[in-house]
Amino acid sequence: MPKYIIEREIPGAGDLTEQELHSISQKSCCVLKEMGPQIQWLESFVTDDKIYCIYIAPDKKSILEHAKKGEFPANSIAAIKTIIDPTTGE
Repeated sequence: MPKYIIEREIPGAGDLTEQELHSISQKSCCVLKEMGPQIQWLESFVTDDKIYCIYIAPDKKSILEHAKKGEFPANSIAAIKTIIDPTTGE
């Protein structure tokens, strides 16, 4: 199953409270449960004004559907082709 990185532009994302992040996460999980097991949220990285999310999904259409149902931005969606880390250079 393809893996994607989603860029969500959310001004002030880095200042969201623990409760706000909890609420956003709950909403996302509810939508994912509704959509079924073919789309999975793995993790997200919060920066000052963006959240980068890693998902497993059959296609970009599924990610856009999740974003629409959850009322989340999905400013950029890119398929992850491979993963490298420091051990790649060994």
